[in-house]
Amino acid sequence: LVLVAHHLVVDGVSWRILLPDLQSACEAAAAGRTPELDPVATSFKQWATLLTHQATSDSRVSELQHWTDELGEAEQPLVPGEFDPKRDTVSTLVHRTWTVPPAQAHTLVGETPALFHCGVHEVLLAALAGAVARRRPEFASGLLVDVEGHGRETVAGTDLSRTVGWFTSTHPVRLDVTGVDLEEAQDGGAAAGLLLKTVKEQVRSLPGGDALGYGLLRYLNPQTSAVMSGLPVPQIGFNYLGRFTTAGRQQSTADEPWQLSGQTAIGGSAGPDMPALHTLDAGAVVHDGVDGPELKLTLSRPATVLDETAVEELGRAWLALLAGLAAHTTSPVAGGHTSSDFPLVDLAQDEVDELEAGFTGGVS
Repeated sequence: LVLVAHHLVVDGVSWRILLPDLQSACEAAAAGRTPELDPVATSFKQWATLLTHQATSDSRVSELQHWTDELGEAEQPLVPGEFDPKRDTVSTLVHRTWTVPPAQAHTLVGETPALFHCGVHEVLLAALAGAVARRRPEFASGLLVDVEGHGRETVAGTDLSRTVGWFTSTHPVRLDVTGVDLEEAQDGGAAAGLLLKTVKEQVRSLPGGDALGYGLLRYLNPQTSAVMSGLPVPQIGFNYLGRFTTAGRQQSTADEPWQLSGQTAIGGSAGPDMPALHTLDAGAVVHDGVDGPELKLTLSRPATVLDETAVEELGRAWLALLAGLAAHTTSPVAGGHTSSDFPLVDLAQDEVDELEAGFTGGVS
């Protein structure tokens, strides 16, 4: 028996709720018991209603200035050709995937985030921004990226831990890596740490403390939507899908009950005639298997916009910057906090560095 659900009603996290519930309910029914599932604190309808109200609140409307400043002037074209949403549809997308070497993957998804007090997505974004700047130096001073996230933010006391539905959020961020020696970063020097800390702070400069504001003002508030619809849009999208456990399926060649199929979504996750969203989409996912984490990177492009050589070069540059971050992580001076780690006080980065050095005996 295979259960299939349309993406309109489930996201990746939803399956982690549905599968244990289905297993528990079926096993209880088979044993002659009445299934008893844990309650759902916030329904999808309650969440949607809350977002509609939030979109017109004074606190959210006050975020408009941040987004107009963030998007600012339009970027230079990423490619010579023109992106045409009527021609460049989902069906025209070409995907290229790379696998990060196992030892580096283990470091990048474990030790690096721990040392730099950040998430895996910030590690990946830092390397991506560095890779684009190495290939196209004119983007070093401000690369616009649409960052897609899970969208399950804690707002007004809501609890979405058991809510099933399609949650997502997308917001632009401008990544400026000027002043970072990208060659040194690729070689694993101190510049690799500077690159990660710089991008980490830019990624975290979100008004309202969450990633929902942009979408609320862009699509759910008619007044602000009219302003934001005329702003430039990023040419690059980024989506870190998260970590998924595959150990159980790797240990056995037989199909096991209550397991995700592991197959590509039936029919895909988007209609073939839908316009592609960006000139280039960067994605990453971690699969935790019996041999450790496997980190895969994917670059997707409309076939008529970017050529294969350019994508290959960018992908290799992304891998090289990640290798540099992994190598730097093994350095005894790697890591440290940044200003966003201390939201209750106003500390510049040099003050954070001085305090950390003092606690380790470097400054009296």
